[in-house]
Amino acid sequence: MQWDVEIDCAGLLCPLPVLRARKRLLGMAAGEVLRVLATDKMAAIDLPHFCAQSGHELLGISESSGIDAYLIRRGA
Repeated sequence: MQWDVEIDCAGLLCPLPVLRARKRLLGMAAGEVLRVLATDKMAAIDLPHFCAQSGHELLGISESSGIDAYLIRRGA
């Protein structure tokens, strides 16, 4: 899957991955896709919850070499 913007939150602890994703999504157009890279395992709980509460769509999660990648589509 393609994404429009990527932010690297590897090494950051909760709540920083969610806060950085929120800030970046605010500057994106509806329908654009953000890829968030994170190593904090709490992001697997926090990012889906954030998306559900904020009207964004979590498109998927993948893992490679200990880094989780979250694809989020910006809501309206």
